[in-house]
Amino acid sequence: MTNQLNTQELQDLDRDHFLHPFTNYKELNRKGSRIITRASGPYLWDSEDNCYLDGMAGLWCVNIGYGRTELAAAAQKQMSELPYYNTFFQTAHPPAIELASLLSELTPAGLNHVFFTNSGSEANDTVIRTARQYWNLLGQPEKQIFISRKNAYHGSTMAGASLGGMSAMHAQGGLPIPGIEHIDQPDWYKEGGDEDPAEFGIRIARQLEEKILEHGESRIAAFIAEPIQGAGGVIIPPATYWPEIKRICNHYQILLVVDEVICGFGRTGKWFGSDLYDISPDLMPIAKGLSSGYLPIGGVMIADHVARVLTEEGDEFAHGFTYSGHPVCSAVACANLRILRDENIVSNVDSVTGPYLQERWASLADHPLVGEARGVGFLGALELVADKSARKPFGSPGAVGAICRDSCYENGLIMRAVGDTMIISPPLILTKEHIDELVETAHRSLDQTLAKLTGMR
Repeated sequence: MTNQLNTQELQDLDRDHFLHPFTNYKELNRKGSRIITRASGPYLWDSEDNCYLDGMAGLWCVNIGYGRTELAAAAQKQMSELPYYNTFFQTAHPPAIELASLLSELTPAGLNHVFFTNSGSEANDTVIRTARQYWNLLGQPEKQIFISRKNAYHGSTMAGASLGGMSAMHAQGGLPIPGIEHIDQPDWYKEGGDEDPAEFGIRIARQLEEKILEHGESRIAAFIAEPIQGAGGVIIPPATYWPEIKRICNHYQILLVVDEVICGFGRTGKWFGSDLYDISPDLMPIAKGLSSGYLPIGGVMIADHVARVLTEEGDEFAHGFTYSGHPVCSAVACANLRILRDENIVSNVDSVTGPYLQERWASLADHPLVGEARGVGFLGALELVADKSARKPFGSPGAVGAICRDSCYENGLIMRAVGDTMIISPPLILTKEHIDELVETAHRSLDQTLAKLTGMR
């Protein structure tokens, strides 16, 4: 029925019934939703037949692009055979078993077990439950505290949002929950100033050690961080940061949780950000690119030494979800991973299209509005500033980013604004021609943003 309605009718129904996530409802009700109706490859179309190059791969997730019929076929086949059954109470089914086995082959060495969830948020809730259960089984139940980073994003559930370090989220709902501490993020451009990036990376990393000593090693369960902070603004740490974090985690008896929900499955040009930075996670949350967003599924990869304690020392692990390892989602995820692997999509990003995107993206640093253009693989960010030489931000945070984002939409490009930081995370199937289109459209949108700012002065 809704496919036969015009845009206004769909917007009216949307306004009357649908509460959107992460949305200013007053603004939405004033403007009306953008109604997306179809997609193919890296492109989307709305109900007015406007075409957009999706520079965000949905929400960091549509790695193989839209319209892959193999995933639809996998879903249809599995729905015909076994549309659903739970994995509680000593029960399994072939799609979940196959996916678990495939993930053990693709993820970093030593991660041969997975606990399935429905999202990255649930994966990070599972991380807390798993880590605390692990230490409890080892006779150290007092190891409860998680250390995370300011401006990190680890989901929007009570536990996930608490692990994250975003003040706007903490202002709603009485967050963070107890037992979670935060240290500074490794954002050299905004917080390093004139400090040498290498020295800045080490100094920020050592805040982890300071926090461990502040509370006592006997009370710290784990440190959690994304290899590259995605929703925080594509924050790429200095080269010195992760080696120092690894040293600290190895020195103290705490678990290292590497959140690969965004960086995983080829986003950085490697299968995982842990591969890029040579990190060995004890726990590794995954989601998004696991199914390229075609169906909701997530999980936590669990290192062998942690899994051994859970399976050999404990009894029932009283945790899980109705849809953990859902058979249709698992079948689609398997089909997705085989496409990423067999079509050499990840290796192509690493050696061909990723370097080309970063070369073209870096050229945007010459624009008068851009203080820094940074990126890795198929991730990128532009810092919009009032004064390039002084790295001076605009006076009303987020206002210029919103203007630039809207200009991108007008020009047929979806690029997200995080405050006044413009970010991209496009489908991994972009060709060099797509990349040229993306960068040229971004440049045109920057020009229009500058013109609008000039006209407002």
